[in-house]
Amino acid sequence: MKNKTIKLHSPLDMHLHLREGEMLNLVAPLTSESFSGAMIMPNLNEPVTTESLLEKYTEDVKNALVHPFTPYMTLFFRDDYTYDFLKSIKDKILAIKLYPAGMTTNSEHGVSDLDDIMEVLEYMSDLGIVLSVHGEADGFVLDRESNFMPFYEKIASTFPDLKIIMEHITTARALNILEQYDNLYATVTLHHLVITLDDLAGGMLRPHLFCKPIAKRPEDRDALLRAALDANPKLMFGSDSAPHPKSAKESCGCAAGIFTAPIALQALAGLFEKHHSLDNLQAFVSDNARRIYNIEPEAKTITLKKEKYVVPDNYGEVIPMFAGETLEWSIA
Repeated sequence: MKNKTIKLHSPLDMHLHLREGEMLNLVAPLTSESFSGAMIMPNLNEPVTTESLLEKYTEDVKNALVHPFTPYMTLFFRDDYTYDFLKSIKDKILAIKLYPAGMTTNSEHGVSDLDDIMEVLEYMSDLGIVLSVHGEADGFVLDRESNFMPFYEKIASTFPDLKIIMEHITTARALNILEQYDNLYATVTLHHLVITLDDLAGGMLRPHLFCKPIAKRPEDRDALLRAALDANPKLMFGSDSAPHPKSAKESCGCAAGIFTAPIALQALAGLFEKHHSLDNLQAFVSDNARRIYNIEPEAKTITLKKEKYVVPDNYGEVIPMFAGETLEWSIA
């Protein structure tokens, strides 16, 4: 077992936060070291809503990279986008990300009334633009994803040609909805395959495990894990790696987000090996996404070896998931 290795071809992270400024320059190289490409989220302090903002952020991201890597860019959803604007921008983005207002970090400018977005969704359907969704609605925090499911059903049935990505799903109910509509797909994170709400708050509060959508019940985690281990063809890996400085996590008003980008592949290899599913890891972290999005990322082969890896305590001011713990796999 000491010499055991696996090779991952063009691994992809289909939901990634790179932030901006100093944070971007810190975390972008870490992702580009182990992934071939990633879908970059647009919820910056000033959301990416115009062509000029998109071009600037694309340039900033590319300038921060130090390894071959394909950044797949997104726009922040607005209900006043015109058909002509979307047509002009479609070849510069992979998707448009819909945030319900106030549901997560930097989503204050998100959609307040979901009934007002149907015209834009029709434009996107006609133009073949993918809709990416943070699927939470108001209500008790453990029920917010489930409360959003009727809207997924509404838009999936109203716009059967619109490809819809249910981002970072956290519940067994979301998996059930996923299988009912041909145009629904989903991403799932590493942390939602591993932790439950009990890990966050069952004992001493662990702020570096606080994220949105919040971790759910054991039965939800177990259902997601089974789907990932089986490489469900409608499910892709999306880390939702969301860096915040330690001061923003270990404080009143703890920022939501778990930083997993540098350790995701190592941890996933251990998780899939534990459940005798290593043969399905390639599909989960690359093949499904390439087929769903019809993309061909930067050619890159990542070799993982069965060798213990101690996760660093920090990357600059950011504390990663599993900080200081030992993983069973490392990147060669």
